Amino acid sequence: MLAVGTKAPDFSLPDQNGTIHTLEEYRGKKVVLYFYPKDNTSGCTKQACGFGERNHQFEELNAVVIGVSKDSVKSHKNFETKYNLPFVLLSDTERNCIEAYDVWKEKKNYGKVSMGVVRTTYLIDENGVIIYASDKVKAAENPAQMLELLKDN
Repeated sequence: MLAVGTKAPDFSLPDQNGTIHTLEEYRGKKVVLYFYPKDNTSGCTKQACGFGERNHQFEELNAVVIGVSKDSVKSHKNFETKYNLPFVLLSDTERNCIEAYDVWKEKKNYGKVSMGVVRTTYLIDENGVIIYASDKVKAAENPAQMLELLKDN
């Protein structure tokens, strides 16, 4: 996980519509950048829907929500459509951004060890500096937690 106070790595990734996004284009806004393992899984769906339900509140606080996983653009489009998600989902199939943000880690699941995305959320300020980072994210609680954090910053 990257340290608070460091400059957030830029990225250039396609969203669910194939449009390329960079971190630089969000200068002047706070960015909730959350990394999640997989579209349409239980925890990831709870987390995404929680962000979706609160999206207007994030916008009122001059913040954008961006989800990142290694799923394809097509998978993200299906996920967005199924749950009516109103924010950007970035597809990082090559894991460039995922690795730059240090969220590709060894995971243990039912005793089996494998590599995968560790659910992690960063809050990046208007100048591109990380002001909050957590890899101890509870999917269902994360959206409300990030909203409260934004109100305090």
